[in-house]
Amino acid sequence: MHTFYRLEVSLTQLEELKPTETIVNGKKIGLLKKAGNVHAFAALCPHAGAPMCDGWVDGMGRLVCPLHKYRFDPANGRNTSGEGYKLFTYPVEIRGDEVYVGLLG
Repeated sequence: MHTFYRLEVSLTQLEELKPTETIVNGKKIGLLKKAGNVHAFAALCPHAGAPMCDGWVDGMGRLVCPLHKYRFDPANGRNTSGEGYKLFTYPVEIRGDEVYVGLLG
């Protein structure tokens, strides 16, 4: 079961296609606003631990790790460049202009 936490940043404050790191209940996570949706994901790459928010979004809308250029779908964490890693993702709820991220616990 997830417990949802309201973020300090609102939906309108998040920049489109700009990975942003934040803290949710003491845990570092990454956020990406894409086409009006917000995706939440592990702050570190599952391959070598690079900070995902130091990466960028490619032309296909995939989150790119800054270290080895592995690409991930921000909606589900699927590795789209073929290396077999999965980026952990978190559920997100939008309530008005407020963004909530769900953590297990």
